[in-house]
Amino acid sequence: MRFAVIVFPGSNCDIDCCKAVEETIGQPVDYVWHTATDLSAYDAIIVPGGFSYGDYLRCGAIARFAPVMNEVRKAAEEGKYVLGICNGFQILTEAGLLPGVLLRNRDLKFRCHPALLEVVNNETPFTRDYAKGEIVNIPIAHGEGNYYCDEETLAKLEANGQVVFRYKAGENPNGSVSDIAGICNEGRNVVGMMPHPERAVSELLGSSDGKRMFTSVLSAWRERHGATVNG
Repeated sequence: MRFAVIVFPGSNCDIDCCKAVEETIGQPVDYVWHTATDLSAYDAIIVPGGFSYGDYLRCGAIARFAPVMNEVRKAAEEGKYVLGICNGFQILTEAGLLPGVLLRNRDLKFRCHPALLEVVNNETPFTRDYAKGEIVNIPIAHGEGNYYCDEETLAKLEANGQVVFRYKAGENPNGSVSDIAGICNEGRNVVGMMPHPERAVSELLGSSDGKRMFTSVLSAWRERHGATVNG
């Protein structure tokens, strides 16, 4: 299985994501510059956190026009696995790959601390190694993590099981509607979340609860391709 980590000017979690892939599942992973026009060699694509293009205009609003995003969209349509983390989540919403938008945090402050999440949907390729309803500890680091969508979209997300993670009841750090911390597309192969699983892959980091997102997607890929060995 081969991973691509997209790098925009201003990305700052790309190294963390590459290290997480290497150290949790030992699969090949490449940094891919935002000008790339071919992602056909990759099975999974990670759009990492940071401040793409300085977050000018609004988060992800410029990155959505990068040449590589045409390829990310194509990969998603082909059923390949796409994970957007923090700024990556913002970019996926701006690009229309996920519904909704990320607004300024309710208190207008940058929040950077551990966060307790409830696993709402464990039937995506990225969450199959979790138990539904399980509480996991995955840190956040964002100023614009307040997920918003209109009532009609929210009802659709709920009905389709597209809410993947929620902040633990009573611990919503940013004002997100319905405590949403992460969602997926209808096909389940595109997941966006504000918390950083790549920063929670070892107890030395304070939690290893993010590790299972990477083991999950490798397991899903192997099942799809009938693979029994690394590759």
